Amino acid sequence: MDDRLAKAQFGAWVGIVGNLALAAVKLVIGLAAKSQALIADSVHSASDVVGSVAVLIGLRAAERPPDEDHPYGHGKAESVSAIIVSVLLAIVGFEIGMSSIKSFFAQVEAPGFLAVWAAIGSMIVKEWMFRYKYNLGKKLNSQSLIANAWEHRSDVYSSFAALVGIGGAILGDRAGVSWMLYLDPAAGIFVSALVLKMSYNILMESIHSTLDHVLHEDDALPFRECIEGVKGVLRVDSLRAREHGHYLIIDVKIGVDPHMTVEEGHRIGKQVKHALLEKFSQVRDVFVHINPFDAGSDRQT
Repeated sequence: MDDRLAKAQFGAWVGIVGNLALAAVKLVIGLAAKSQALIADSVHSASDVVGSVAVLIGLRAAERPPDEDHPYGHGKAESVSAIIVSVLLAIVGFEIGMSSIKSFFAQVEAPGFLAVWAAIGSMIVKEWMFRYKYNLGKKLNSQSLIANAWEHRSDVYSSFAALVGIGGAILGDRAGVSWMLYLDPAAGIFVSALVLKMSYNILMESIHSTLDHVLHEDDALPFRECIEGVKGVLRVDSLRAREHGHYLIIDVKIGVDPHMTVEEGHRIGKQVKHALLEKFSQVRDVFVHINPFDAGSDRQT
């Protein structure tokens, strides 16, 4: 658990430091090159810093042990931090869009060529950050890290949009096509739409996980097979594997010989719990209910 937290926190710090550096570089170059699209892109990167901080806080909270008020642990803190990330993204997306729209009603000029290299460099760095954090999030089963990774991927798209807008404005200026100068702020609007869409997707997925999502039958099959392999279990009457952030809580009802003693049934229940905890690292706790097996009934409650 400590190793997981250390790796996840390192991933969050990679996002914080990387986004701070990128935001600063893009903002300075955007102002110097007079590129509305690059300035919007720098604001997007700056928002990722806040998102990474929220993820860092959520990761630490999620690893706190269960207590009287939270007997199932604090795993959902990661889902909450992912929701915070999505809201921050939506706010930034709206601000980028409004700023870019205002540029259409002001005098525009072609940005400097340095902005092109800044956009290309940003795409390369952010794609690496996306792949690193996404793979880490999958490995650690961290929803907040995965949400944060998609923030980086949205930055790749926004930098590409900025690159198209900047390049188009520069070409328009050199070719004497005045309307192409507006491609730079137009790219800012496109970036805004991408950010808003990304925030919506993250929000919906995070809310879905927060509302006690239960694994589908196919996904829960390995747990069922493990339980059925425990000696004394005659049938698995019902099984619910609930996602609780990065770990699972399993509620299972098993059918046992109705003529055995309470102590024997309790022993089988303990064996089921231990088998699941030992075989599946993502399972944090197991609650076993013992039913008397009845061959004439499909399922028992």
